[in-house]
Amino acid sequence: MKSSLHFLVAARQHEMAALEQLGKACSLVVAMSGLVHALQKERGLSNMVLASGGAQGTELLAPQRLLADAQIANVRDELDRLGPHPSGGSGARLCNAIAYTLQGVAALPALRAQVQAGRLTPPACTDAFARLIAGCLSVVFEAADSANEPEISRMLVALFHLMQGKELAGQERACGTSAFASGQLQPGARAQWLHLIESQERCFEVFASLATPRVLVLWQAHMAGDTDMAAVERMRRVAHTASGASLSRSWSADWFAACSHRLDALHGVETLVAQELQVLCLHKLQAQEQALAALQALPPGAEPAQAGAEGAEGSEGGMAFFEASAPPDTWSLDAVGAPALGRDILSLVQQQSQRLQTMQSQIDEARTALHERKTLERAKGLLMAQHQLSESDAYQLLRQTAMNQNKRMLEVAEAVLAMAALVPQAPAAPAAPAATER
Repeated sequence: MKSSLHFLVAARQHEMAALEQLGKACSLVVAMSGLVHALQKERGLSNMVLASGGAQGTELLAPQRLLADAQIANVRDELDRLGPHPSGGSGARLCNAIAYTLQGVAALPALRAQVQAGRLTPPACTDAFARLIAGCLSVVFEAADSANEPEISRMLVALFHLMQGKELAGQERACGTSAFASGQLQPGARAQWLHLIESQERCFEVFASLATPRVLVLWQAHMAGDTDMAAVERMRRVAHTASGASLSRSWSADWFAACSHRLDALHGVETLVAQELQVLCLHKLQAQEQALAALQALPPGAEPAQAGAEGAEGSEGGMAFFEASAPPDTWSLDAVGAPALGRDILSLVQQQSQRLQTMQSQIDEARTALHERKTLERAKGLLMAQHQLSESDAYQLLRQTAMNQNKRMLEVAEAVLAMAALVPQAPAAPAAPAATER
């Protein structure tokens, strides 16, 4: 008959297997961080080439594409190590996010060919790269959402928000590069630019609230000594106060350089978080190995069932357990009349149960930021689809409604989604007859 100790060992082995899989997922996240950074720079250079008609950025674009290809190869290596069936509650969603990202990677050569031929507008190029990068970030999101260890979960959520904020800063680089290289900032582009500034600041606030003390010190030093940010702010003001006047095309290279230095510095913080994440995974796995070894070293007689099984239904070591003990999360071992070895096992069960319960509470707390972001994004998407709004207009509508009703934006977003679930969708219009070829 299998004993309590057998299942305690099995529980630890399951935790170890989950941690090993999580460590592989974290290595994939680190590789995705490098790929995102390379794609962000390629996007900015592609916009410079397109907006200037090939006069600027061409000589830098080809080597940057090679760097991006090297990062793609790195991601593929990590996917091979991950295996075909990532475990965890959101394993299916993680696999789906990976599949979407690989589809985007497969389409990258066609996108590059269009950039090379000058057949894309800068906004279309930005959107195409943004979709690919969004796929990479969704992999990070799902890895964070599936993490079953509180400290790792918290660090993954922090890293996701840092990467998301950096991606918005990368989109701002592309937006400004197009404006300066073309010599003008269109009204629609101005609204989108302001939205990007506000959104990245929100992401960085969430990141700072979740960062470890060591990372937070580096982040604060980065913010205090960010000289490139001063140049970015100055050029932001110039672009947004031009009032329809022409922008200096020569500023395109300066804008791109200042934003690139800023993104490189953000990537430095990102790299430190990624390194701490990998070290933390290793330490957690080592701790689990030690705990498992300690359990396996217990003597075979350390069994509550054996210690109290003296044959009689009313024996002190048997029925006292049922009469005095509570469920695992509230056990009081002093009330359990089991012999010493049995009580040692019960103590281990209690400790493990309490540890798992505490871990789940901490994981839920870390995931709150992720789930709030997902709710806001879903509400924005619904408003954009139903009312033909831009992303920035949908966000402004949510924010203004929250201010008018004195509610949190999350509450407004949840109300929007709840109302959409109650109100039936209008029937789709009949499809137009297919055009015939002449």
